Amino acid sequence: AFLGPPEVNISSCLNCINVTIKLPTSHLRKNEKLLSLIDIYQELDYGITLKTLDGEHKRPRETTTEEIINTVIEELYPNRNYCVSVMVTASLNTHSIPSAWKCITTDSVAQQDYHIVAIAGAICFSLMLAGALKCMHAGGYILQNKSLPHTLV
Repeated sequence: AFLGPPEVNISSCLNCINVTIKLPTSHLRKNEKLLSLIDIYQELDYGITLKTLDGEHKRPRETTTEEIINTVIEELYPNRNYCVSVMVTASLNTHSIPSAWKCITTDSVAQQDYHIVAIAGAICFSLMLAGALKCMHAGGYILQNKSLPHTLV
């Protein structure tokens, strides 16, 4: 029997990718209950392959006893496209089908800084506008309450 493919979801973070792996389901039942791969094998190995412009990089295998695995691939370049594929194997079963490639662009610092600058700029502009209106009101340019003295008319 072949293991896989696992279900993989990825999201980007700064210089990293969050990877969520859901183990493939088994088709074995015990007392009408569908057994998980952990029920059958106790522990499984999973390997993540990272694909970049300069080729594929297999990351060291990890062992899990969880159905859902969260892992972070760190020390990546910002604003680059990366693709991820995961393969699950067991010590007794090395036949496995890797997940389909999932691709994402890592976040860049500039992108995050840009949002902060835009918000700060909007706040400064609002304060300056409010200040200018206050001065104009105090100077009597807008919302004149008193009518002008007769001699100035």
